[in-house]
Amino acid sequence: MRTTVGIIGAGPAGLLLARLLHRAGIDSVVLEGRDRAYVEHRQRAGILEQGTVDVLRAVGAGERLDREGLRHDGIELRFDRRRHRVDFPGLTGGRSVWVYAQTEVCKDLVALQLKEGGPLLFGAQALAVQGADGDRPRIPFRYQGREDVLECDYVAGCDGFWGVSRGAVPAALSRTFERTYPYAWLGILADVAPSHDELVYTRHDRGFALLSMRSPSVSRLYLQVPAGTDAEEWSDEEIWDELQRRCETTDGRRLERGRITHKSVTPMRSFVHEPMRHGRLFLAGDAAHIVPPTGAKGLNLAVGDVVTLARALVHEKETGSPDLLDAYSATCLRRVWQAERFSYDMTTLLHPAPDATAFDGRLQQARLERIASSRAAGTDLAEAYTGFPLG
Repeated sequence: MRTTVGIIGAGPAGLLLARLLHRAGIDSVVLEGRDRAYVEHRQRAGILEQGTVDVLRAVGAGERLDREGLRHDGIELRFDRRRHRVDFPGLTGGRSVWVYAQTEVCKDLVALQLKEGGPLLFGAQALAVQGADGDRPRIPFRYQGREDVLECDYVAGCDGFWGVSRGAVPAALSRTFERTYPYAWLGILADVAPSHDELVYTRHDRGFALLSMRSPSVSRLYLQVPAGTDAEEWSDEEIWDELQRRCETTDGRRLERGRITHKSVTPMRSFVHEPMRHGRLFLAGDAAHIVPPTGAKGLNLAVGDVVTLARALVHEKETGSPDLLDAYSATCLRRVWQAERFSYDMTTLLHPAPDATAFDGRLQQARLERIASSRAAGTDLAEAYTGFPLG
């Protein structure tokens, strides 16, 4: 097989890149090791920044998002049993975020790719990336019990942290930066209407809690737990009781309870690989960087990567200049490190560490008081949460 851009991975990064290239007249082939059901049903991120929504609309993937997605114009911070709302449009000049699960984004992009785009091969396991530092990189892959090779001009490694792409960057050229946090998130899906119409981020001495949602009838809720926790250690009743304790306010608000349909534990870590480019191989999304989920940046960072890459490939096609391709890693990393900074700030703002002292707790409260009382501090949070400029 031969194509211009070989894309490894059919998550939101790979699928959106294929869509952007298709609309620009650049052919691609997407190789995805999992089956379609896995891609379309894996529970992941649910918050889309303003820029991500704008891009999805621009490529024709916004119809169902506009119909079913939930626009949110702010978040609520809870601390010391008090409530403070951060008004996104008022602090950013009109930007918002949308609740629309990654699974739904993937469904929309898969449907468009299969209907209008180039080949999208499910169950096609990429085995390596070869010749990235030459003119004709190759992707050996296994598909339907046979081994084949995809020859291409460029490779987009959108295959996540455990994929083969990052390993094709020589160790001598690679630098990694990592932080592992001593706590995790116990997440649940519950068949109950959300208890609040916007996301609620709670700082409590017992641990962080987040009230989120997937739809008007399905709640997505999280509790800070020790790293390594088994989700089955928690009974449904214990989860609801702990959520109520951590989210308690002076006005006596009660959480709506319902049937829990899914439990999982999400580790908390930060990771960046530099560079994000080696020759004709370009890393995007989780293949290059991981953020803790507190800042809702993972999917949105992946979108920024592929928008930058697509723009560079179109520029090269139209002008013959490789300038934007050469600048890809540096361009993306500026945005990545700002997202890493924000995600770290949000995480350390709201999560008591296992060895936290009373002094540490007071500092967290002081930081929250500053956000609640200062327009400048609130604006900094709102601008980062709704999204840094793409590209």
